[in-house]
Amino acid sequence: MKTYTDVELRQRAERYCVTAERCLLEVKQKLRQWEAAPETIDKILEFLLKARYVDEQRYSKAFVRDKYRFNKWGRVKIMQMLQLKKISPEDIDAGLDEIDEQEYFEGLKELLSVKSRSVTARNVYERQAKLIRFAVGRGYTIDEAKRCVEHEDADEFFE
Repeated sequence: MKTYTDVELRQRAERYCVTAERCLLEVKQKLRQWEAAPETIDKILEFLLKARYVDEQRYSKAFVRDKYRFNKWGRVKIMQMLQLKKISPEDIDAGLDEIDEQEYFEGLKELLSVKSRSVTARNVYERQAKLIRFAVGRGYTIDEAKRCVEHEDADEFFE
């Protein structure tokens, strides 16, 4: 593998950060992959933070918006993934504040509506339990899932 100078590494890191929102952990992993020295990694990360190429709160907000809109993930799964990326609790909370409640529950309803077409069950109770388990696996709380599944319009909703 080619070795890079500190300047080349910084330029590569800048380009990497410009293409999409990145968190510090992702950039650090990429620099390690490029075989940068630990001192160089620290200097480059410090520069990227000061120049605002990397902003953990901005990353958190973008991550939350994308995951609940496009992947239909719930708060719990989003929070766990951000914790795995070593995002601070304050930045995670700022990201989760971006969630529009109406859109969030519409996404859950749509997700459950699609899933309900493929669920086979002997009775309503079993069907609801399977749908709730599915929603919990996608990162929604049990209460959120129950509220959608046991909605008073459930008959028209799940047909």
